Amino acid sequence: MAAIAKNGFMTEISRGLGVPILLLIMLAMMMVPLPPLALDTLFTFNIALSIAILLTAVYVGRPLDFGVFPTILLVVTLLRLALNIASTRVVLMYGHTGTGAAGKVIEAFGDFVVGGNYAVGLVIFSILVIINFVVVTKGAGRVSEVTARFTLDAMPGKQMAIDADLNAGVIDQDEARKRRREIGEEADFYGSMDGASKFVRGDAIAGILILFINIIGGLIIGTSQHDLTFAVAVRNYTLLTIGDGLVAQVPSLLLSSAVAIVVTRVSRAQDMGKQVYLQLFSDHRTLYVTAAVLTIMGVIPGMPNVAFLSFAAVTGFAAHRMSRKPPEDDAEDAAAPAPAAAAADIGWHDVDPLDMIGLEVGYRLIPLVDKQRDGAMVARIKGVRKKLTEELGFLIPAVHIRDNLDLAPNAYRISLAGVPIGEGETHIDKELAINPGQVFGTIKGIETTDPAFGLEAYWIEESQREEAQMLGFTVVDPATVVATHLSQLLQTNAHELFGHEETQQLLERLATTAPKLVEDLTPKVLPTSVIARVLQNLLEEGVPIRNIRKIAETLAEHGTKSQDPAVLSASVRVALGRTIVQNVAGMRPDLPVLTLEPELERILNESTQDGACQGLEPGLVERLHETLSEKAQKQEIAGEPAVLLVAPNLRPWLARMMRGIRNLSVLAYNEIPDEKRIQMVAAVS
Repeated sequence: MAAIAKNGFMTEISRGLGVPILLLIMLAMMMVPLPPLALDTLFTFNIALSIAILLTAVYVGRPLDFGVFPTILLVVTLLRLALNIASTRVVLMYGHTGTGAAGKVIEAFGDFVVGGNYAVGLVIFSILVIINFVVVTKGAGRVSEVTARFTLDAMPGKQMAIDADLNAGVIDQDEARKRRREIGEEADFYGSMDGASKFVRGDAIAGILILFINIIGGLIIGTSQHDLTFAVAVRNYTLLTIGDGLVAQVPSLLLSSAVAIVVTRVSRAQDMGKQVYLQLFSDHRTLYVTAAVLTIMGVIPGMPNVAFLSFAAVTGFAAHRMSRKPPEDDAEDAAAPAPAAAAADIGWHDVDPLDMIGLEVGYRLIPLVDKQRDGAMVARIKGVRKKLTEELGFLIPAVHIRDNLDLAPNAYRISLAGVPIGEGETHIDKELAINPGQVFGTIKGIETTDPAFGLEAYWIEESQREEAQMLGFTVVDPATVVATHLSQLLQTNAHELFGHEETQQLLERLATTAPKLVEDLTPKVLPTSVIARVLQNLLEEGVPIRNIRKIAETLAEHGTKSQDPAVLSASVRVALGRTIVQNVAGMRPDLPVLTLEPELERILNESTQDGACQGLEPGLVERLHETLSEKAQKQEIAGEPAVLLVAPNLRPWLARMMRGIRNLSVLAYNEIPDEKRIQMVAAVS
């Protein structure tokens, strides 16, 4: 055990000291003269490291998986510059002894690669610098700069898309945090890559300057200090400098290529080799046309007929083999017809129960709900049910999905107990860009409205997603559109999903932790039907019933005085006041409210009898509705909650009458917690 602990301790030390030791070695390389053998070892290591980095960039699943790449670029660039300094020192000090003065690697690149001809070496070096500096490095730098800017500009839209998925129940809090972290990492990565590409560009410029400095310095030192003839000095120092430059430019070109590969790849995970093959050679007609062009060029007199005709034959054979592959059968397997059943009398088993929640889709939307095709809709609906179950406090029934050929191909319909409550259209090959209220331009697409909230929206191509997010649109996929619409409708009609069976389930669960409370409540004080009606009233007004213990205690206390569900609902609302206000205004210490002017409140009080409004002028109700709509809209634009604070006897029927006003909450005075400060915004006259 001691040996294992010691080994683990030494491993952690070696991991932690690896980078500092490497930096110290590079500093020593700049200061301490190195022997030729050390230069050969370090140049070989530099080339091997550059090859490994290039292959990692090719095989990595997505750019973010190679997040340490910008730091590696900096370290490798410093290593190569330190090697340049070390080799320059050796070349200038011992270059008069011959082309092998700086080690075998530099000598091999100076003699073997360019044939010992320094003029050819200068040309080869110039070509490598042009390829590296003008083509690869400049292009990669531009791509990284644009990608970094677009990534940063698209962050708000991506964050809003995550919030939309979270609110629709498509993802949970953990997945939302993971996606937000990925967005931040993506912005950091591409921002770092934008800066790191400047390292590679500066390294290419440094290589050009070092070349001229070495040649000029070598000629001066060789002719003045070592009495070499000009021709010998030119040959020795130029070949050594060319060899040194080529040894440095080859790893530099490899790293520049790695940078270009990383910044030009898309963000999603993919196998680069497989994607290149699928996208470049997926259509055999491309190879047929290529073979035909090569054949025409091969039969032209004077052309290299053998080479062109050989490649034409190979390309044609590959196209023929690809065309013979059977196409993937994407059609749905037709269900085998059931054998005819023997004639029999009908019975109760022939009466099919209604689906509590139903989703019907047109035939073009079938892939969204087909489990065999990994349809996204099934998982999204499960997420919607889970989110609403957690928020409302009871189990949301399963959603029965089926196709309906009577619907339009792109249409869907949502039903509750067999009655349609909402429908819309979605395009499976497009995405919906929703205008949340403030965008910075327009986008081309099919104009529509968001089916869940009626906001202005456009159906756009997937390629327009980044553009739309930069303009401030919230972009969601088709499955999310349907899931959000379903979530909004189920939340609005939650009281219709709740009944006696759900009430009994809640009471049984409460009995496991508070058996005496349930025993005293029902059937001694209140029947189950009254409790169910109270819970339905709460859900109808958007109050969750998660705190079933508090609700049961309140009903047990007030049930002895009245069994009227409306009266009991008002008592429960007072008990749940803190929860209601928090759902409306959050954790803020003050609560901005709208109130009724005394004269209007007096008129409404005189018209209210037994919790209902009688004898009130219709025009007055209409004007009140219009005024409250305007006030609520102003509050929404200002980012504030819209709350109408009224007397307890007015709240029930005012809440029902103003239910059509979006985001308006009607609260009674006695529902506001004592610690919440009331801030009056306006009085409605």
